[in-house]
Amino acid sequence: MNSDVQIAGDPLAIPHLLPPVPAHPATVAGFAGLAREIAADHAAWAPLVRYDATTRWYHRLRRGPGYEVWLLSWLPGQGSGRHDHGPSSGVLTVLEGELDERTTGGDRTLTAGAQRVFAPGYVHEVVNTALAPAVSLHVYFPGLTDMPMHSARCAAGASHEAVTG
Repeated sequence: MNSDVQIAGDPLAIPHLLPPVPAHPATVAGFAGLAREIAADHAAWAPLVRYDATTRWYHRLRRGPGYEVWLLSWLPGQGSGRHDHGPSSGVLTVLEGELDERTTGGDRTLTAGAQRVFAPGYVHEVVNTALAPAVSLHVYFPGLTDMPMHSARCAAGASHEAVTG
């Protein structure tokens, strides 16, 4: 009698043998944490950054269940225009350099490590007014499907929260 044990079929088809599915964020704090985690992995995102003198450069870095992560670069003078993010909430994290965020509630300078968390309908404009390039990370949940542009006279809209890291 043969004492060797053999498994018939594909062992990965048996759910209890599969590695656990990585958890994905389910809260605003979880998405802010995801942004900080990605920001801390400089070696993973820095080689991907490109700069374009004619327009802001952007690259979708990751897509998960119900969210997207975008990497953007900003040369001096480049800006987003006044906009909101449709039905998406978001986390903006400055990775390098500094960016100015303009709202009807006032302007603020965001330096490397700063985060802005915003709800659907929040209207702002982001501009690089510095003399050096900047890089930012944007997490949208649900994924970004709409980015309506607004005139400069529009109100800032929904509430937001600043987080610095």
